[in-house]
Amino acid sequence: MRGWKTGRVDVSDGHLVYHRTGGTGSALLLSHGLTDNGLCWLRLAAALEPEFDIVMLDARGHGESSRIPAGAGHDPADDIAEAIDALGLNAPIVMGHSVGARAIAAYANAYPGKVSKVILEDPPFLPPIDPASAARRKDRFREQVETFRTLSEGELIARGKAASPAWHADDFPAWAAAKKQVDPEAMPVYHQPWQKSIVAITAPTLLIHGDPVLGSLVTPEIAEEALSLNCNFRAVRVCGAGHNTRRENFADYLSAVRAFLLGP
Repeated sequence: MRGWKTGRVDVSDGHLVYHRTGGTGSALLLSHGLTDNGLCWLRLAAALEPEFDIVMLDARGHGESSRIPAGAGHDPADDIAEAIDALGLNAPIVMGHSVGARAIAAYANAYPGKVSKVILEDPPFLPPIDPASAARRKDRFREQVETFRTLSEGELIARGKAASPAWHADDFPAWAAAKKQVDPEAMPVYHQPWQKSIVAITAPTLLIHGDPVLGSLVTPEIAEEALSLNCNFRAVRVCGAGHNTRRENFADYLSAVRAFLLGP
């Protein structure tokens, strides 16, 4: 987009690439989901650009950021913390989708005084799995990434449109490019229950999700549990959408997000 800046910040054992809209509004940092990149937020960023200074990170192992360190533990929340400090963001609004939302929750939980608002789009608030199951999941993910690498971006876009015909055409270019960039080791493993990642969040927090029958990971029961654990949470279900909530019902998603961001 015209006037947007692309840069990089150093973090422990690597760097993160970011895209920034600029402007004088409040800082809004966006953390994407697994196999995406920062520019997968393009439609939302374009819609909110007049009111906010938006920073779209490429998470480690995604986009043009550093790869996952071999043989080392990796906490995406630490990368977010270091990027926010390096960019000089003062109590930004922080927002994430899927595993990016889980990372944002962990960051806001660990640094409750350093965020002003939090938005979590369909985070994987799921029960922990045993090591053997986690290993099998990682193997399946590596195979998926290898398949991505055999396809051209045009072929990926064609597959994406066939699988998700309701998405806007503008969603596909960055989505397809990101599939060619993702690290095969990027599948996260969570070592603590999701509940522990939200109890210390003190900022107003929006949990936004779709319908479980359409693929939303957050069910009404999970949303109710999150609200019972933290009085700063509120939840919105976007009808007609699943896990990719903003891509599947952008109008209602944007309305809910904008109301939360611009409200008290």
